Amino acid sequence: MTAPAPLRVDLLTREYPPEVYGGAGVHVEYLARELRRLADVRVHCFGMPRTEAGVTAYAEPAGLTGANAALRTMGVDLEMAAACAGTDVVHSHTWYANLAGHTAKLLHDVPHVVTAHSLEPLRPWKAEQLGGGYALSSWCERTAFEAADAVIAVSEGMRRDVLTAYPAVHPDRVRVVHNGIDTAQYAPDHGTDVLERLGIDPARPSVVYVGRITRQKGLPYLLRAARDLPADTQLVLLAGAPDTQELAAEVEGLVAELRANRSGVVWVAEMLPKHEVIQVLTHATVFVCPSVYEPMGIVNLEAMACETAVVATATGGIPEVVADGETGLLVPIEQAGDGSGTPLDPDRFVADLAAAMNEMLADPVKTAERGRAGRRRAVEHFSWDAIAARTLDLYRSLLG
Repeated sequence: MTAPAPLRVDLLTREYPPEVYGGAGVHVEYLARELRRLADVRVHCFGMPRTEAGVTAYAEPAGLTGANAALRTMGVDLEMAAACAGTDVVHSHTWYANLAGHTAKLLHDVPHVVTAHSLEPLRPWKAEQLGGGYALSSWCERTAFEAADAVIAVSEGMRRDVLTAYPAVHPDRVRVVHNGIDTAQYAPDHGTDVLERLGIDPARPSVVYVGRITRQKGLPYLLRAARDLPADTQLVLLAGAPDTQELAAEVEGLVAELRANRSGVVWVAEMLPKHEVIQVLTHATVFVCPSVYEPMGIVNLEAMACETAVVATATGGIPEVVADGETGLLVPIEQAGDGSGTPLDPDRFVADLAAAMNEMLADPVKTAERGRAGRRRAVEHFSWDAIAARTLDLYRSLLG
């Protein structure tokens, strides 16, 4: 008897290696890798041509050159949808690819799964980037979510956000499958060559931030809190890709102020290779995640896997990752109800963030213990093979 053909899954995403700049891209990279052991996986992504088998990249349509960025994205999505002919299920990631998934569902009569990495209604500052395109991105996301056969939330916090933002989505269609971490790749690296090249002193304590310069990541709050760090503490910022010129200017001003008053402020604006980030994380005394909006925060898992203790905002899905008092400290925050995540008392949030970092820096032995506990938690609870298996089970449940 001939064995049945493997399930064909088409993953639709803006980001895919080597063009990855955020958590959603990391998620798709590892999900695709693990799913390939279980199914016939095709990846459709944006950008330059890829040489990896089963991966197709799409450039923006020439006829939309110069159009609003959201409109150009929609043009790519339509080409993606056309290429999904023959698939069994489509799975889209972020609003950039949601329209591709929704259109493929209608065109090819297949189930559409959406993973909620973030939500447009909870990122109103994106209107600064996209102008009228924010209405388009919001429409793409809402349309896809409300019609999707299943929505995967990367945390319980994200599940609550989905049901609040989109009440037309039935709760039974929203499943929680956490983000994961490759703990073989993300593991302590005690070398110092990267640190030396970047000008980081391994003999001094350091607070490290890794992330884009976007409102949701809360970098300006960290920079204000850093004024109260001990004089011997280095502040290491692996931070680039600012959303707007205004935000870039704000961050540049705050960094300049810090440099005028203390040594050891290291800012790396370009995206570093993973192995270099891993070495920086390994040597950090504390990793800090000051986000005001974070559905889960893979970057916290990356730091934990490198045996680094974490200080992070108690918002979104972060409390499901960082065990308060065990693998780090959570910073309380009261937030505006307008979807922006803005602290109601910014000065209090900054002071609490500084206090948490200083508590960790003051007790390096306990902080190191929390770092080791963080790696154990990452290994035991967030493996990608288990996440891929749960995702495949969801696909099969939709096919009957």
